[in-house]
Amino acid sequence: MNYKQNEKILQVTEKTLVVGVDIAKEIQFSRAFNYRGLELGKVFSFPNDRSGFDSFKEWSEKLMKENGLDKLIIGMEPTGHYWWNLGEYCRDNEMKIVLVNPFHVKRSKELDDNSPTKNDRKDPKTIAKLVIDGRFVETYMPTGIYAELRGAARLYDHVLGCKSVVQNKILQWLDNYFPEFTEVFGSWDCKSGMITLREFPLPSMIVKLGETKVLETWKKEIKQGVGKKRAQKLFEVAKRTVGSKEAHNMGIKELSYLISEYDVYVKQIDEIKIEMESLLKQVLGAKEALKIKGMGFVSSRNNC
Repeated sequence: MNYKQNEKILQVTEKTLVVGVDIAKEIQFSRAFNYRGLELGKVFSFPNDRSGFDSFKEWSEKLMKENGLDKLIIGMEPTGHYWWNLGEYCRDNEMKIVLVNPFHVKRSKELDDNSPTKNDRKDPKTIAKLVIDGRFVETYMPTGIYAELRGAARLYDHVLGCKSVVQNKILQWLDNYFPEFTEVFGSWDCKSGMITLREFPLPSMIVKLGETKVLETWKKEIKQGVGKKRAQKLFEVAKRTVGSKEAHNMGIKELSYLISEYDVYVKQIDEIKIEMESLLKQVLGAKEALKIKGMGFVSSRNNC
């Protein structure tokens, strides 16, 4: 047992009511125990709404008063996003919440009845016992600007994930229709590569157009960085491609949709970065952190 766990165990005193809550989408189940693991009261269920949260608070306070307790610790599993609303309610009402590892809950279920099955009555007890044993982590529920930053970070990670999915689909498309594409462009989404995919994505289109026209199309948007050699190379690989020669019409449409989707995510990421930068400027010490070499505002948000 490490020192940190000892500290957590010492938080549960003879004056502490430990409540385990089994989180669900609609109905939560809770059970209460003292520091020795003796159950106080009966199983209490409440809906995931304001009236339910108020009744849970009243139930907890009643048990504390009846048993001469003056401290409350509420343990729960971070089950998806369902615990957020109850967590904020507890924070706003100065009710201490801690989180237990779902894996620990799963492994500890067999201690009482030799069965690993889930049960609305058993889970809150298992959670509470883990809290009494100091097997929990403190949770931080941010407010104000910090809550906004966390929301921005969550949105950024989501959009970044969506962008990665589309990128992989575009690469899959290239493997199917034009596998030699990356021999010409170091990165498929470089400016000249994107122009190519938008204007003449299929090898047959490049061969028909010719290297001169390809170069002219690039030069309309790119003044430097592309030249005749790259256009020649693209033309050569297009002639010897082993890419699929079937379903070209739907292939072009598929790529068009994928690139449109990719463009949306790129724009959204840029917008979120601007929002995050604006939020970070309101955080004490963030400006100094941004001055550190290699520290950008995306990485800085993890330290706020």
